[in-house]
Amino acid sequence: MVWVEQFLVKYPELVVFLAISIGYLIGGVKVGGFSLGPVTGSLFAGILIGQFADVPIAAMAKSFLFLLFLFGIGYSVGPQFLQALKRDGLKPVLLAIVVCVTGLLVAIVVAKALDLDPGFAAGLLSGSLTESPAMGTASEAINALPLPEVDRLRLVAHIAVADAVCYIFGALGVILFCSVAGPRLLGIDLAAEALKLERELGITRTAAGVASAWHRFELRAYRIAESAPIVGMSMRAAETTLPEHRLFIQRLRRGGLILEAAPEVVMAPGDVVAVSGTRETLVRVLGPRAEEVEDRELLDIPVSVADVLVTSRDIRGRSIEEVAKLGWAHSLYLRQITRGGNDIPIGPGVAVERGDVVRLVGPEAVVSHAAKQIGAIVAPTTATDFFVLGLAIFLGGLVGVVVAFPVGDIRISLSTSVGTLLAGLLVGHLRTRFPLFGRIPDAAVSLMTALGLAAFVAMIGLHAGPVFVSAVSEAGIGLLFGGMAVTILPMIVGLYFGHYVLRMNPILLLGGLTGAQTMTAGMAAIQDRSGSTVAVLGYTPAVPIGHILLTTWGTIIVNVVAG
Repeated sequence: MVWVEQFLVKYPELVVFLAISIGYLIGGVKVGGFSLGPVTGSLFAGILIGQFADVPIAAMAKSFLFLLFLFGIGYSVGPQFLQALKRDGLKPVLLAIVVCVTGLLVAIVVAKALDLDPGFAAGLLSGSLTESPAMGTASEAINALPLPEVDRLRLVAHIAVADAVCYIFGALGVILFCSVAGPRLLGIDLAAEALKLERELGITRTAAGVASAWHRFELRAYRIAESAPIVGMSMRAAETTLPEHRLFIQRLRRGGLILEAAPEVVMAPGDVVAVSGTRETLVRVLGPRAEEVEDRELLDIPVSVADVLVTSRDIRGRSIEEVAKLGWAHSLYLRQITRGGNDIPIGPGVAVERGDVVRLVGPEAVVSHAAKQIGAIVAPTTATDFFVLGLAIFLGGLVGVVVAFPVGDIRISLSTSVGTLLAGLLVGHLRTRFPLFGRIPDAAVSLMTALGLAAFVAMIGLHAGPVFVSAVSEAGIGLLFGGMAVTILPMIVGLYFGHYVLRMNPILLLGGLTGAQTMTAGMAAIQDRSGSTVAVLGYTPAVPIGHILLTTWGTIIVNVVAG
């Protein structure tokens, strides 16, 4: 054991990777559908390893990784953050603000009542509200306090201890409240309410387990019979006979010639037309009415699939149904909408928002033209704009140091952490206006956020490990029960505020509550019990607000309790 301790102390950089590995192993274990997740798993792994040795941790390494994480988070939610403040998603935004502010106030009251030091208070907040990044902002705030270094180190260790004590109920509390207790308090059936909302938005559920050979959009050839009702009609008129199904004629064969689609071309008996549409429509609507033929040459049309970033003011806030009626949407189909990294269910009543990424399918020329009307094609890239990345973090951190605001009798600086987060938000938002600005591949952002936070939290765990047992004894059982109050009270306040004041749809309200707590597992629990993904429409506007406010609260609670 002596050799193990000496090895851990001599090679701390290797110990961090060991803690991350064990953390992901611990975090992936599910008990009754619940798991700690890799970040909290890394915290516990660090605390466990810390029982064997007092592993030295470089402050600069922690800060470097944490700033990368914060910038990555800001960069990811930036395209939706400002838009969430402008659109109908304002209700989830207000909900998130109320939940986060309530959480901060309850945490301060509990910390004062239990006479917790700033470290325990910050860990109480980060664990109970399941926002691990608050540990970083709190650590920075503690290191700025006018205290001896030994006291600052002790308080930073207390953050990890309190977070570990409070996190498990914090996560379980949000999951159970939003998926079980919340619906009962509202007196609703989750499955029935989700189905009702889907019908209002025109969302059609798709069967699970569809094989990969199935294609939602297809192009098929049909021969026009002499008695067909479209004989003598122009192409455009023929397409409008079934407007609700969005069937488009791409080209036709007349004799030995292939004619490209044009509004003035008149349908004649014996013509073979290439028609595009959803597979379901072609099979159920055209199948019984027309003779399908195999014509490879006619159907050999270049089809493009492209991801397009929505930047146009002309379509933001408009429903999918409205956008589909625009001239440039002719022959265009929508396969997927991604908002803030989450897939949004597609239905005629669902609104398209600036910052969304839409996946379009259609003839190559049509997709290319439509992309110019919508925004810009998001082509895969492997290059990271390190000039923007480095400069943004530097300037954001500089602003965080310089800018301060009063809270009671004290002045609190934004801190380099919050400044970096805001810089990420700004760069992320600017992407919606200038798609080629500050481009960072999704894989790189994922690495920054996942590895950055897991490594940072693992280091905090390693630092707290040697004092964990004594610190838990010092804090007492009151910390656990106080954490329960900090988790549950904001949920209750948010539930009734959203229901009676904001008059939110129950499904969107519950989704907004999980977004305010940045608890993706809570949203997944709602989706599982409701059998629908529609709760994500309430989650996506709330989650960026939750990330910003809860991360900032780490700085505020330290200064308030210390003052």
